[in-house]
Amino acid sequence: MTQNNDKFIITVPASSANLGPGFDSIGVALNLYLTLEVEKSEKWECNSTSEELKDLPADEQNFICQIALQTAAKYGRDLHPCKIKVESDIPLARGLGSSASAIIAGIELADYVGELGLTKEEKLLLSTEIEGHPDNVGASLYGGLIIGCYQQGQVDVLPIASISFEMVAVIPRESLLTKDSRGVLPTEFSYSNTIQASSTANVLVAALLSQNWEMAGKMMEMDLFHQPYRKPLIPFYNAVEDFAKSEGAFGVALSGAGPTVLCFCEEGKGRLLKQSIQSKFPDMTAKLLSIDYTGSNITKVNNCATN
Repeated sequence: MTQNNDKFIITVPASSANLGPGFDSIGVALNLYLTLEVEKSEKWECNSTSEELKDLPADEQNFICQIALQTAAKYGRDLHPCKIKVESDIPLARGLGSSASAIIAGIELADYVGELGLTKEEKLLLSTEIEGHPDNVGASLYGGLIIGCYQQGQVDVLPIASISFEMVAVIPRESLLTKDSRGVLPTEFSYSNTIQASSTANVLVAALLSQNWEMAGKMMEMDLFHQPYRKPLIPFYNAVEDFAKSEGAFGVALSGAGPTVLCFCEEGKGRLLKQSIQSKFPDMTAKLLSIDYTGSNITKVNNCATN
């Protein structure tokens, strides 16, 4: 950490994956954030005042530190210990990309402190190798709507910033671990079902890019890849979907593996939709969200220069 001795801040947005049929390949960055305030220290310290994070390891065993150390080691570097203050408004295990944002934060930490000089493409491949798919990590890294694929050790992602809609996340108190939600998925699809499922995802992309919101919502409902298997784990899904659509949402989908349900609406309609949903479902949290177009970034505290 020879030239990067000043305190700096890493900011990483949350994300939602799939948007219905875009299983493991479509993601969108959200305006909820994981924030790390970092400075050089004699030992690794990782502390937080966020209620959901304060019981996590406070030393180098913290997941973010582990990702940073593993990333640096991959390039033959030893990281100087850092004192890190971690804050987050991304709910854990709710399908809003909390683990993906932590992975991106760890890679950004290693890159900056270890002066690795990684490109965004290299960061994307590193994070996808850890996560297993590029939808969440790609959205948190690039911002906007991303469409990507990962196969044979290569990852390709197209970030799209020329799109705008609002979302209301309906977040239950109960968490749902991704490994549990993945456990209900089938291990294989028939050839005909695969064609139908992938064509639905293709039309979803076309509908989003052409701002045909009605068609986009229809494709979200027609998903065959994961929602038919996961919906039974989310007992309130159908009630939220029916109500949100009656209140103006053009589409509804599980956020990632769930249990959060994401209700999509045109720009300017989110505030009223959020109020209606919160009133109807008082035992859950309805949060108005918009697209983050920046992705992860690093800011020096002293001179406010952005990397």
